[in-house]
Amino acid sequence: MKYIIGIGGVTNGGKTTLTKRLTQALPNCCVVHQDDFFKPQDQIQVGEDGFKQWDVLASLDMDAMVSTVQAWIENPVKFARSHGVSVSCESKQPSSDDTHILIVEGFLLYNYRPLIDLFDKRYYLAVPYSECKWRRSTRKYTVPDPPGLFDGHVWPMYLKHRKEMEANEVDVVYLDGLKSRDDLYMEVFKEIQNKLLNHS
Repeated sequence: MKYIIGIGGVTNGGKTTLTKRLTQALPNCCVVHQDDFFKPQDQIQVGEDGFKQWDVLASLDMDAMVSTVQAWIENPVKFARSHGVSVSCESKQPSSDDTHILIVEGFLLYNYRPLIDLFDKRYYLAVPYSECKWRRSTRKYTVPDPPGLFDGHVWPMYLKHRKEMEANEVDVVYLDGLKSRDDLYMEVFKEIQNKLLNHS
């Protein structure tokens, strides 16, 4: 069985933390991080808001990201081993009964149709404006946020993309990013575990 889980939502909503815990707990689990598909800095345009457009689909090589997910779909065992993930199989030859899980994590997972259609389950982490702004201010980025970026670009783009996702009626499970890390993890882990048990 192959199972692809999306962990999407707002910046600093807890996506990476949740993904890390799930990866450690789930069998034969690989991860694809959307942040690994940002284009080089010199290819990021400056928008009408005066900021480099990091928080838009055009800043990401989405075709490469979809190709990476497709590579996992075609051969999850090969993908796992090439990414340093140990794979446990009942027999020496992987069988169709083996469970393989891919978690795809990122802030713009549900606004690109070729990627949306690949998920078996889509989670969406959300936190209120004030909490998100505070969390963002405590993070250290390779390219530091210029003054005004959050209010002038990051938050407006989040609202725009969430509105688009909802207008397109993308089927997501909303998660409250204000919950404790443990509560969020247990909520998602139990749901995935039940899904896997029902297919075993």
